[in-house]
Amino acid sequence: MTKRGISKRTPLSAYANIRKGGLFAINLRDDDELHGVRLTDGQSDVIIGTQKAMAIRFQEDDVRSMGRTAGGVKAISLDHDDQVVGMDIVKAGQKVLIVSNKGYGKRTNEDEFRIQNRGGKGLRASTLTDRTGHVVSLRVIDDDFDLMLITIKGVLIRIKSDEISTLGRYAQGVTLIRVSDDEEVSTVAPIEIDEDEDIDGEEEEAPTEEVENAEENSTEEE
Repeated sequence: MTKRGISKRTPLSAYANIRKGGLFAINLRDDDELHGVRLTDGQSDVIIGTQKAMAIRFQEDDVRSMGRTAGGVKAISLDHDDQVVGMDIVKAGQKVLIVSNKGYGKRTNEDEFRIQNRGGKGLRASTLTDRTGHVVSLRVIDDDFDLMLITIKGVLIRIKSDEISTLGRYAQGVTLIRVSDDEEVSTVAPIEIDEDEDIDGEEEEAPTEEVENAEENSTEEE
């Protein structure tokens, strides 16, 4: 998946013989760059999220299998000032995590993102304001994971995913980490919980105060 919304699917066997200098995996356009890669089973659903809080879910076989040097096909239609910030494989019963650069986040049930045809604008995944900022991460998570949030200044917090409020697509979210005016969230990483792990130091409870939800009768973008 690229930042400009281009996706491709290539058999794993095409990467069986990796040279020291690597292999080309996609033919990128001049104004584009690779955003992420996921290993699939051939029958998965893919969900893609953008900086302006649009998300599209489609079946992976909607993207035909291509060779390594192919350029791919359009997975989501983007506004000129938007870009892809997250791509993941989604299964029934999981939650879609949205995190903004100003530290707001939420989990949303995966069934709120219906399957659509590849290449559309998708659905509204969150309501953005000056207070929330823009989306920096869309991930699919289970309840038995922790999350690490890292800011551009290197501040890191770890919180349990099941402590993050589950809210609808139009909700803004809750405060996950408080950041100053000159700081923002850079990276979100899910971590599988190790029951034997001993975490030293005091743990700060994840904030749970909810931000006011947007109107549920807002117009969906198809």
